[in-house]
Amino acid sequence: MGATTGEHERILGGPLTDGLSSFVAAAHELKSPLALVRQLSLTLEDGDVTPVERSRMLRQISLTSERALRLTSDLTRSVRLSDAMFTLEPINPQQLCEDIIRELKPLFAAHDRDVKFVPNKNPLLLVANRDLLRRILINFSDNALYYAESNMSVEIRIGSINKGETIRLGVRDYGPALPINTLKSLKSKLTQASTPIHARPQSSGLGLYIAGQFADAMNGKIGVTQHRDGATFYIDLQASRQLSLL
Repeated sequence: MGATTGEHERILGGPLTDGLSSFVAAAHELKSPLALVRQLSLTLEDGDVTPVERSRMLRQISLTSERALRLTSDLTRSVRLSDAMFTLEPINPQQLCEDIIRELKPLFAAHDRDVKFVPNKNPLLLVANRDLLRRILINFSDNALYYAESNMSVEIRIGSINKGETIRLGVRDYGPALPINTLKSLKSKLTQASTPIHARPQSSGLGLYIAGQFADAMNGKIGVTQHRDGATFYIDLQASRQLSLL
């Protein structure tokens, strides 16, 4: 899952230090799902929809609301990280990714998208906090949902780097490419304030802030690989040698 020819990687991270910027970023990030819920609700109020369309819209409202609630929950948890202890333990990332796929498939289907898991050929274990890692991957997947082409699947992938010492979990979308100048400036921007990502204007960068904080709590790092047809946001975590748990 490392960078290949024509691809560029950048490690992301940094504390959420600017309180006002954080609130502005949260408002920006919540605007899109709330606007969608409002639009669907107004359409349902008009009453000019078939029973099938009504059922689909109600399901989309429910799933979109869940996404917005996930963001507010993650934001709340991120500001309490310094006051909490998070247990790190050996985790089978394949099992975790399969659980996430099952959870996300209805949301992706409601947006005419698909999400799938691309496992590693060898069994892998990593050291992490299950809840924080799950939230990071769902965060990356939520972001990918809105930038993936309708005929392409978002992929959650597992691989190893540094001679197997590091496990990399990435979410690959096939959508707008991140310009090189944007890629180079992401790290510095994220250490100062949540900033909209050029070419992906619906993202305030708040999700990356939160993912970076969760990764720091697990001694991990998040980063992004630019592709010609999209991007992979990933987290690197320490490998565990307790293969007997698999």
